Amino acid sequence: MTSSNEPVVDTERILPQEVQADLKALFAAVPHKVPVYLFSRKEESQAGIQTAVRLMRAFQEVTDKIEFKEYDLSHRQAKKWNVSRSPTLVFDPARYKIHYLGVPLGEEGRTLVETMILIGLRASQVNEETRKVLKKLDGPRQVRVFVSPTCPYCPQQAVNAVKAAIERPDLVSVEIVDTSFNPDLTEKYSAFSVPQTYANEVFIAKGAQPMELFAASLERMEEQTYFIPESEAKQVQADVVVIGGGPAGLTAGIYAARSGLKTVIIERDTLGGQVATTPVVENYPGLARIGGKTLVDIMVAHALEYVQVFPREAVLDITLGDPIQIRSTLRSFTARAVLFATGASNRKLGVPGEDRLAGRGVSYCSTCDGPLFKGRKVAIVGGGDSAVTEALHLRHIGADVTLIHRRDSLRAQEYLVKNVRENGIPVLYNTEVREIKGQEKVQQVVVYNNRTKKTDSLPLEGVFVSVGYTPEVELARKIGVDLTPDGYIKNDGRHRTNLPGIYSAGDVEGGYKQIVTAAGAGAGAAITLFEDLSHPYWKDPDRGR
Repeated sequence: MTSSNEPVVDTERILPQEVQADLKALFAAVPHKVPVYLFSRKEESQAGIQTAVRLMRAFQEVTDKIEFKEYDLSHRQAKKWNVSRSPTLVFDPARYKIHYLGVPLGEEGRTLVETMILIGLRASQVNEETRKVLKKLDGPRQVRVFVSPTCPYCPQQAVNAVKAAIERPDLVSVEIVDTSFNPDLTEKYSAFSVPQTYANEVFIAKGAQPMELFAASLERMEEQTYFIPESEAKQVQADVVVIGGGPAGLTAGIYAARSGLKTVIIERDTLGGQVATTPVVENYPGLARIGGKTLVDIMVAHALEYVQVFPREAVLDITLGDPIQIRSTLRSFTARAVLFATGASNRKLGVPGEDRLAGRGVSYCSTCDGPLFKGRKVAIVGGGDSAVTEALHLRHIGADVTLIHRRDSLRAQEYLVKNVRENGIPVLYNTEVREIKGQEKVQQVVVYNNRTKKTDSLPLEGVFVSVGYTPEVELARKIGVDLTPDGYIKNDGRHRTNLPGIYSAGDVEGGYKQIVTAAGAGAGAAITLFEDLSHPYWKDPDRGR
């Protein structure tokens, strides 16, 4: 309560009577005191600062749980608690690192109330799935959430950050930045649309997220658009197990589940496969231009409406029978059918120095590693759509890129070839890489011209390999699935393999290596699966295939 020398606060004007009643009820259930400190420059005499004082005094009139003090920004406590801006509210600094840069007015009043309630409870109130994700944080996270008092979505994201700071006070610190009080920070971070969230100076989210997605974005340090809860089940029963979470597997999962088949998808690596690392997709029907990861996020979010997905989980072996037994790195599955949608992995050049310098200048993903080579001389090895797309991507991010291709013309689409010419990207035709040299990192590449028969050396700092893919068929081969002469899974044209109950779809079957054809193959395989599981051809000799 206010002392005799404190200003009298017109509580009714700051907090309407019905709000006061609600607040009294809320804080009555709070067991702990809530220390709040306001730091400001007194000489500025900002109206906003005075409003902040009146607001906090009004809260003190409502409840004795709030301990409020004012400090000048020059006070030693400001340095102790890393406060450098006026005005700043600091919440329970003995336990948490939660600062509000500005005055929580308008919609942000909700942020203030929820923050004080959570601190008074000394509990984040996150669910168990979120808690598991936050436990996986591998280092400090300095979070900045940009908000405005007129934004109805900002409190949700701001409170997400507060909950993370309360759950992991050892690693998470939070600054909620009111854009109206901090125009310089708003300009610096281009936070002209709120809420926006950064962690360790890295953008991790635009807009308000469910708490689980916020935690996942914080843990992975990039924006997440879907959340897959971890499963503790040791045994999973399904009608269909799809191995592979690329376009073929995701589409198959959707179609199979919509047919009434209980379907699960297991993916050992990145959901979306090669598409997730494609900078830009420009030939997917209905989407003239879209980032590969964005397209994958849309597909995964759609699939999650129908199927259970088990990410970062590898299938170890399959035992044929009725049912089929599948064992992964984390659990076992039973199924009536298995669909291989395992895709294909990057093919290597197989030259000296490639493996030794992998990750030290040799790369298979320009999206992942390209920014590290801005302003540096690099080469893309290959001549197909992927190679040319990656060359254009590297050129656009500022790398000095050259294409190396063993044939006398590029195999990419004419539209892409035209872009190469227009961007002035040099192409070394009839040229093969024979060796990649360097001590600690790539320094030069030995090339051979198969027309002139001459060998030369190129000074380079990076080599991006894009020479096609090797189908992921080892598991299929292990259980006796027939392969084509090129090493792809052999099927009957309707995605059936030589083994009853075992199917295939997508790049693992060969074909055009396009997203749309892989998705189409996944849909086709799911339809065949439904028909076969309704009337198994292997149990009806008269029906045949």
